[in-house]
Amino acid sequence: MKKIILIGLSFFVMNTMHAQVLQSITTANQQQLLSESKIGFISNTTSNSNAVQIKIDATKQYQKMEGFGYALTGGSAQLIHNLAPAKRSIFLQEVFSNKGIGVSYIRVSMGASDLDASVFSYDDLPKGVTDTALKHFNLSTDTAHLIPILKAALAVNPKLKIMASPWSPPLWMKTNGASMGGHLLKQYYKVYASYFVKYIQAMRSNGITIHAVTIQNEPEHGGNNPSMLMDAKEQAEFVRDYLGPQFKAAHLNTEIVIWDHNADHPIYPITVLNDTKAKPFIAASAFHMYLGNETALSQVHDAHPNKKIYFTEQWTGAKGDFDGDLMWHLEHIVLGTIQNWSSMVLEWNLAADANYAPHTPGGCTECKGAFTINNGEYQKNVSYYIIAQIAKYVGAGAIRTSTVTTNKDITAVSFNLTNGKKALIVLNKGNEQNILVNQNNKNFTASMPAKSAASFVW
Repeated sequence: MKKIILIGLSFFVMNTMHAQVLQSITTANQQQLLSESKIGFISNTTSNSNAVQIKIDATKQYQKMEGFGYALTGGSAQLIHNLAPAKRSIFLQEVFSNKGIGVSYIRVSMGASDLDASVFSYDDLPKGVTDTALKHFNLSTDTAHLIPILKAALAVNPKLKIMASPWSPPLWMKTNGASMGGHLLKQYYKVYASYFVKYIQAMRSNGITIHAVTIQNEPEHGGNNPSMLMDAKEQAEFVRDYLGPQFKAAHLNTEIVIWDHNADHPIYPITVLNDTKAKPFIAASAFHMYLGNETALSQVHDAHPNKKIYFTEQWTGAKGDFDGDLMWHLEHIVLGTIQNWSSMVLEWNLAADANYAPHTPGGCTECKGAFTINNGEYQKNVSYYIIAQIAKYVGAGAIRTSTVTTNKDITAVSFNLTNGKKALIVLNKGNEQNILVNQNNKNFTASMPAKSAASFVW
């Protein structure tokens, strides 16, 4: 009997010693960048009475995460594709593999975005010529760089999800016949819906599945090149009477996502979703946050709780700094949107060169990539760390769980991971602080440097 007890005690001690938490810290002063270490669980919490408490209830669950990543713009793809093959392979592994940061979702443009070298669509024609049968439809410039890079990324991560967003339809479909602004002519609603179907089918023929499409990038901003305006009534009609029925007839499972613009106007997606005939075709509403704040996402969720919320774009600019961008984006774009029901977090541009190019004439001249690619080499910028802090540790399919903190300087979001483990992302906006984490009688402490983010997995 004594022998059995001793063996059992020895086994218990060994397991206690080997039970560890992975910790990864990034500081705003860049002294630590995804710096990983192991910490152990503790049984005595009374000696940590001054620590900020973070309590996790893994049984109280919220939304399932679709993924984390960036926009793979045409310009990004061009720069990546032009790397030497060995360097390109290393880059793709670093971004998309589980040994890298494990990016699980990307957004591409249907036709050109403003971060392509030139404006194009998939059915460009001489002025005055139309093509209602879409006989001239082709994937155009995307075949040179974007599609090869998408194929290479999928080879690294076959589960990678892809969203496509149009900046403008072919110019002959628009009221002003120009790449900037204008509306979609009513007589081309049906043709434009067919354009979406053809795009999804053409990408599929290249081995690329489009998980979701948004109807229009930033439909209230007609000053970008390219761009198009589309109000809520127009978007509801387009989905209800044309795009939704054509997707259904073509047996497409691609999600239809509305809005794809700022958090200052939640009434727009609510108005579209209030259309009872359009709503069944819609999977989610997407947001940017150049205006407004993250609580708008909860407004839309509360009005239509059976529809998902996505966050699809936020830039880091040439005039920003690592310190400010890291802290603001992690607080508002990553943790803030997830706390307000977002199932996805995407930052803007994956890569740009040292001059913030390529871009169209009139396109963004200060959009900093997560990577700067120049002269065959690349370096990481702040947006890389913003997404890496969560993408590397919280995969697609994770479920957000209840998290309560006791200090206004500490923001935290917890997850149940698909492999049965737990994860916690913590942002410390103040001075150096000790935290005490409790989840189902499992406790651990950690020291968080001033102005830092930490990811924990156990």
